Amino acid sequence: MAPENKLDKKKMVVVEGSYAVAHAAKVCRPNVISAYPITPQTHIVEDLSQFMADGEIPNCEYINVESEFSALSALVGASAAGARCYSATTSQGLELMHEVLFNISGMRLPVVMTIANRAVSAPISIWNDHQDAISQRDTGWLQLYAENTQEISDMTAQAYKISEDKDILMPSMVCMDGFILSHVYEPVVLLEQDLTDEFLPAFEPDFVLDPKNPMSFGAFADPNYYTEFRYLQEQAMQKSLKKIEDVANEFYDVYGRYYGGLIDEYRTDDAEVIIMAMGSIIGTIKDVIDKLRDRNVKVGLLKVRSFRPFPAEAIRNALKDAKVVVVLDKNISLGLNEGALFTETKSSLYNTKLDVPIVGYMIGHGGRDIKVDLIEKIVDEAQEVMKTGIKIESQFTDLKEELI
Repeated sequence: MAPENKLDKKKMVVVEGSYAVAHAAKVCRPNVISAYPITPQTHIVEDLSQFMADGEIPNCEYINVESEFSALSALVGASAAGARCYSATTSQGLELMHEVLFNISGMRLPVVMTIANRAVSAPISIWNDHQDAISQRDTGWLQLYAENTQEISDMTAQAYKISEDKDILMPSMVCMDGFILSHVYEPVVLLEQDLTDEFLPAFEPDFVLDPKNPMSFGAFADPNYYTEFRYLQEQAMQKSLKKIEDVANEFYDVYGRYYGGLIDEYRTDDAEVIIMAMGSIIGTIKDVIDKLRDRNVKVGLLKVRSFRPFPAEAIRNALKDAKVVVVLDKNISLGLNEGALFTETKSSLYNTKLDVPIVGYMIGHGGRDIKVDLIEKIVDEAQEVMKTGIKIESQFTDLKEELI
């Protein structure tokens, strides 16, 4: 059974989600921050700039750069030199970082970066979906998705502890839905400095760039060696599955707050229909589930916190008694006509004894509102799948035929 959250209401303050993230990054005591402003991430780096100007982040350098590519490139050297590093970005900015994302993960540098998830162009959209981060799923970064501003704040400290573990040493993207979470004002317990100092030890890597002890990072690897680098990265990803669970429990022990480890479940005990999703849509789905439960509809939620590493075993265990699974994706793999969470969930069940129908819905592209009645309609269709089988495996949701 999941631990009960112990939010101390006396500590709560009403702040913007971006401020909660910036404050969390500050409390984690970074040594180098490098970022380039881009909507809807901008408020995070503005708040961090203000903290720096006010002298609230000691022993830290804030590097002004001319692009997202430069922002992350600067952190390659800083992290290799032993600095705890932070950045934040979104959408086209993240896509511009693509080459450097591989460099950081390949060099096993535990950088933490907030992604204020946003649709990618073209057409131009500044609103939320998950296409930006999902498009970087194979770059070797852990990807964690937050449901609300309290979770994204607390997840920042968890990400550092996971990434900096000497058995892991992989970078983390901490993902929050742009605008929906980055610009919302709601009560939050800001990450506590004294507890964070207890929870998150100082970053002390075994190997650093040091002119007094010269060594090379990211060196040339011919075909005799390259495969082993990729193998070791994958081994680290697999080890991080347990580490993510352990850190979530350790966080609860120190702070009294818990959001799940790799996954979290809501009212799944006797659920015939289980909805899977990531990010802020989780709150809306919970409201729908409560409403439908009052009408004796047996529906539950499987919240996926970790998309990388993909928690296949945890998902299989959570789905073992379901009669139908519905996967909601705020992204699309163009040419496959389905979202990435749907594809990978199906893959995780293939070659197993678990035979449950799974249907996928692509939803909320470019920030389109996801309304309660739309999710209720999806649950109705899932109940029909239980009776008649799958008619449509994967589809766009809320498509406006009149615009096509």
